[in-house]
Amino acid sequence: MEETVFSGSLAEAATWFQGRTALVTGASSGIGYQIATALGLAGTHVGVNYCKNREGAEAAVAEITAGGGQAIAIQADVSSTQEVERMFGELEASFGERLDMLVNNSGQWMPRQPIVECSDETFDQMWAVNGRSVFLCCRTAARKMIAQKEGIIVNMGSVVGHSGGGGGTVPYAAAKAAVNTLTRGLARELGPHGIRVNGVCPGVIETPMTSGIQPEAREAVVNMTPLRRIGEAHEIARGVLALLSPACSFVSGTIVDMDGGYLTR
Repeated sequence: MEETVFSGSLAEAATWFQGRTALVTGASSGIGYQIATALGLAGTHVGVNYCKNREGAEAAVAEITAGGGQAIAIQADVSSTQEVERMFGELEASFGERLDMLVNNSGQWMPRQPIVECSDETFDQMWAVNGRSVFLCCRTAARKMIAQKEGIIVNMGSVVGHSGGGGGTVPYAAAKAAVNTLTRGLARELGPHGIRVNGVCPGVIETPMTSGIQPEAREAVVNMTPLRRIGEAHEIARGVLALLSPACSFVSGTIVDMDGGYLTR
């Protein structure tokens, strides 16, 4: 698909997604689900990646196809080199060689525990799912995008990648900080090839990952957030689609905090 010059109209930005191909990792629930379905309903051919939640991924595909779009569910552990390569191969087999967009959304939270009690296994798991997966998917996508001389990548970080978190989740926060650094570095390296790379750092968002937050902790987060509420997954999805769209054609290497002002406290 040839690159088009964007005039600046919202209508043109909306139609830009039609007929393009995207891969969204961790798309069977929460933010990833909302991103995948929003892209699919905008006319993008979407690879809906999941690791264990097949039902959720198939629900996303069903919602997209019901709206007239095209999507496939692809099972893969994105912390595995072999499975990442297979995932991209399955996407190519369904929608062709071209890859226009990659959204690295896959992630895993951890139970709070002091660093002195944190096992090697916990640290390795946090890095594998939240950090290594982004590297592997970006590497494979970059090979395709360099060849086609354009492409867009959005990596999902977290506000704790800036702050280090509230204590007890240092391995998770460290992995998310690495995602921010990876994003900036790739923007420098891949920019000359016509590839934009940006990051998004959500605050606390209503998703299955945050459903276990205790009421008192939830109240504390709300009180520290200037907008005085928890965010919604669809709000993050809209921000990601803006970064993917030609409305942000000169935006690269940027980490966008979508946290209701939480980090301003």
